[in-house]
Amino acid sequence: MNPTPIQSAPLDANGRQGLALAGVFQAAAVVDQLARTGQCDERAWNTLIRATLETNPETFEAVYGGHHNNLRLGIDTLQAVMSRRQSEATVMRYGFSMILLMQKLRDDAAMMNTLGERLSRIQGQAEHFGETHENVIASLGELYQETLSTFRYRIVVQGEPSLLQSPMMPERIRTALLGGVRFALLWHQQGGRRWRLIFQRGAIKRALQQLDAH
Repeated sequence: MNPTPIQSAPLDANGRQGLALAGVFQAAAVVDQLARTGQCDERAWNTLIRATLETNPETFEAVYGGHHNNLRLGIDTLQAVMSRRQSEATVMRYGFSMILLMQKLRDDAAMMNTLGERLSRIQGQAEHFGETHENVIASLGELYQETLSTFRYRIVVQGEPSLLQSPMMPERIRTALLGGVRFALLWHQQGGRRWRLIFQRGAIKRALQQLDAH
């Protein structure tokens, strides 16, 4: 049995928006890692899958497992982006592309319903096999391919061609993208808006920095 996760300090609106946005950029960083190296940060990967399958969380914190360090890769990536220290433009592009996909998804009620119904079935798979089992990843990847990737706007992933074509790699990348869109939805639910990002950047940076002070 897993121990009860240690909880982060209480979050204000900027903190919740910041962590949700960090989830988006965690997915972006994981996609980039997978596409370039074939591997990724395991804790970051597990958190993305957990968040995707947690469709009815009791609390905001439950989405990412209760502690902000589960989003450490995303926090570090987002802080670099907001400080304009992120030299890898590809990760930034993935992040903002997932936010754009989220906005298109919110305008498509039928697709939202399909995602909800299919995720409920995949949750049953996860309970049987485990959240990171290949069968679960294959189902999540297929769900992304049959829903979000049907929009005219599609995310083009750049990386090592041989890795991108290796067994299960397309499914893993699509699963990470699905996780990023899930966090983008969470960000929107917490009041996040693209047009506000330029004005809220300082407040979100401070909120993320304060997490590590507790």
